[in-house]
Amino acid sequence: MFKTLRLDIAFIVALLSAAGAMAQVRHVTTVDPYARSKAQMVEVYEFDYVDVQPQFPGGEHGLINFINEVREYPYQAYKNKIQGRVLCSFIVGADGRVSNVRVIRGSGDDSLNREAMRVISEMPRWKAGKVGKTSVAVRVVLPIAFRL
Repeated sequence: MFKTLRLDIAFIVALLSAAGAMAQVRHVTTVDPYARSKAQMVEVYEFDYVDVQPQFPGGEHGLINFINEVREYPYQAYKNKIQGRVLCSFIVGADGRVSNVRVIRGSGDDSLNREAMRVISEMPRWKAGKVGKTSVAVRVVLPIAFRL
């Protein structure tokens, strides 16, 4: 009886582990500008659920430098002294390309939101995230700050 109970508990734990592993993958409809078809379904992992997280060339320091060099404060927002932080999400593909840039939480000013999306869209290829030894698409969330 105890052996059967141990096997049942082991089976339940294994089943819950498998369900947790499946929950880390999201299916996202994306438009690949390099593909001939209009839209395709892509499996995207969340940032925290991959073995090796995607990395910007030059690491975190390189990412901050890139944002500071490329970001341009929109004139009207600067003139009206509007500040804010734009929270964006994007997908780093298995090949390292950045795609599906979206604003999750805007700053309240549309020009700042557009500028944050432009900065992220111009990023070079990242080092792709990995599950095991396989490169996978990973969803990244990144805040872009605009301060005077």
